[in-house]
Amino acid sequence: MNLFWKKNKEYVNFLDLTPIKEYEHEFLDGGFINILIPKFKSRFMVENIMPRLKSPYIKAKLDEFGSAVWLLIDGYRNVDEISQKLIEKFGDRIQPVHERTTRFLSLLHSHKMIKFK
Repeated sequence: MNLFWKKNKEYVNFLDLTPIKEYEHEFLDGGFINILIPKFKSRFMVENIMPRLKSPYIKAKLDEFGSAVWLLIDGYRNVDEISQKLIEKFGDRIQPVHERTTRFLSLLHSHKMIKFK
C-alpha cells in the first residue's frame, strides 16, 4: 500500500539510458559548444519581449569534455556507448569515464537540457 503518494521506485541502470537533446547548440572557437536555452517559453513573452532583447537565448558554455559528450548525444546512443566513444577520443584523460559521464548527464537532466528514453 502506498501512503502519502509514495511511488514504488524502479531502479534503472543509468548506462542503458539514451539521452535526447532538448535545445540547439552553436560552435565556438576551439571546438567548444554553447547550448542555446530560450529565455522565455510562454507565447506572450516570446511575441512581445523577445524581439526587444539583444539575444533571445541564455548561452551555457561547455568545456572540452562536455562539448564532446553533447556532440555524441544523438538520440540513438546510450550512455555506455557515449562513454566508450569518449575513451576512444580522450584515452586516460577522461578516466573514470562512467562516473564523469553519468554525473554530467544527470546535471544536464536536472537543468532540463536533455531527457532520457
